[in-house]
Amino acid sequence: MTRPLIRVADAGDFDKIWPIFRAIVSAGQTYSYDPETGRDAARAIWIDHPRRTFVVEENGAVLGTYYIKTNQAGGGAHVCNCGYMVADAARGKGLANLMCEHSQQVARDLGYKAMQFNFVLATNTGAIRLWERLGFKTVGRLPRAFDHPEAGLVDALVMYKWLAD
Repeated sequence: MTRPLIRVADAGDFDKIWPIFRAIVSAGQTYSYDPETGRDAARAIWIDHPRRTFVVEENGAVLGTYYIKTNQAGGGAHVCNCGYMVADAARGKGLANLMCEHSQQVARDLGYKAMQFNFVLATNTGAIRLWERLGFKTVGRLPRAFDHPEAGLVDALVMYKWLAD
């Protein structure tokens, strides 16, 4: 087994990203995208609109993916936002940690001074633990902001990390 490689996604990678995106979004448990999001809309969300998209690859298989984009325009353009997805079969291998650390360096290289996660569900405890371990702080809580398919109305957290200095 080789070590996972993170690289910029190319036009042909969406075919490998789509099954990961579809599985996660259709479950409706971690992202606020419509669970019925179709392929074209998913491509726009994950490939076309972000500033850059990456894949984590091992032996030619895409195990995970993330995007980085500017969170707000104008005076907020120094803050980026990222979204991360890991294939079911690759969970528990540290890929989210690997991608988040990589994305922070990419953010700095692109000139961002901070990273913000806008909508981390309170039920996504694994992600919250990881983001906190990587230095993110909860700076806001949106009460009952997400209708979780199993847990009902749950809070969403806004998490933030200053990257400059």
